Amino acid sequence: MEKVGVVFGGSRGIGKAVAQLMAQKGYRLAIASRDLEAAGAAARDLGGNHLALRCDVAKEQDVQNAFEEIEKNLGRVNFLVNAAGINRDALLLRTRTEDMVSQLHTNLLGSMLTCKAALKNMIQQQGGSIVNIGFILTDMTKGMSEEQLKKNIPLGRFGDPSDVAHAVVFLLESPYITGHVLVVDGGLQLLL
Repeated sequence: MEKVGVVFGGSRGIGKAVAQLMAQKGYRLAIASRDLEAAGAAARDLGGNHLALRCDVAKEQDVQNAFEEIEKNLGRVNFLVNAAGINRDALLLRTRTEDMVSQLHTNLLGSMLTCKAALKNMIQQQGGSIVNIGFILTDMTKGMSEEQLKKNIPLGRFGDPSDVAHAVVFLLESPYITGHVLVVDGGLQLLL
């Protein structure tokens, strides 16, 4: 199976770290972001012949267009990484309804739409891998009190995007792991 992958949210943070590691391992990639310029810069940084796309994962037509463009330029997608996400972190009483809806559309619906589109390709090819990424220290989380949070992590530090990238590539390349949630939390779960 040819290693054609797409990283939604691949222009920064975890997605960018995942894309860098995947490119080093020989994947042909599409880097998708709402910001085409940022996606283009990330794709160029990878070297080789990678594709940059503008895509808002909360919009089904954007997702469908992205997969059509990827298939036309790189081939059928058999590796999907969902790293696109937004954070509208605030006290619930202060959170605006439109911020809640925006976060749900991007973080939940967006992952569902990209998985739905990728599954069509994967069923036709009788194989593929999908990894959906959760929370770690990135630009989205930088407003939180780091020192207080770090005291609760047994390893004494936040994970960084490269820590997650290695876990993502491990899951992508493990053909007999399916339906698994891999917790990459520096041991935080041990204390809960």
